[in-house]
Amino acid sequence: MKENKYDDPAFFESYSQMPRSVDGLNAAGEWQTFRTMLPDLRDKKVLDLGCGFGWHCRYAREQGAAAVTGVDISEKMLERARNTTPDPAIIYIQQAIEDIDVEAGSFDVVISSLALHYVAAYEAVCRKVYHCLASGGTFVLSLEHPVFTAIAAQDWYHDAQGRRLHWPVDHYQAEGLRKTRFLDADVIKYHRTVATLLNGLLSEGFQLRSVSEPQPSAEILAQYPEMRDETRRPIFLMMAVVKP
Repeated sequence: MKENKYDDPAFFESYSQMPRSVDGLNAAGEWQTFRTMLPDLRDKKVLDLGCGFGWHCRYAREQGAAAVTGVDISEKMLERARNTTPDPAIIYIQQAIEDIDVEAGSFDVVISSLALHYVAAYEAVCRKVYHCLASGGTFVLSLEHPVFTAIAAQDWYHDAQGRRLHWPVDHYQAEGLRKTRFLDADVIKYHRTVATLLNGLLSEGFQLRSVSEPQPSAEILAQYPEMRDETRRPIFLMMAVVKP
């Protein structure tokens, strides 16, 4: 199933108002950690899977990447990306992540930020990324944490006064499709355990370099105090792996 919620006008408008959509990477609570997991991008050929508005593509070029390709299923997201990227070294392709067909060894770095929890064929994507990376290439990915995706409601347990008591986790081992609510819309995501996410990479031959379950930095919390509860449970899982 290849859902493209971001081309729905109402959903796109709501997404466009989120802090990370307005202020970019510096408004993303996980960015400070994700950035440290990236290799040196100078003179590298970079592929961004689920590139959205192109923030990571532009960052790669700012770091000296030789060429960057952004892939996203959403026409509206790519239209915004192209309108803010007057750089001939960045190209954008409208395509579902799981449909990429890239020559072997054609990229040095592959990035995927908060996109693969929307993809049913996770293992197939891992296989394709391994195929398209040159030897010594790096794949850095972030997803919604399995603690966050286990229950479809993706919400806190509240007391009678509406205070957030705890984040419930249940049906963790029951992997598969979850119908969730995001930005007041029904959205399909896929829950996988940490073991499945890691083994999907290791079984293809990747070597694990680092794993992170980040929380917002003090600077982000000062700027966006509504994120204060993001320190109480992991919302992101990030991994960096290398093709030998």
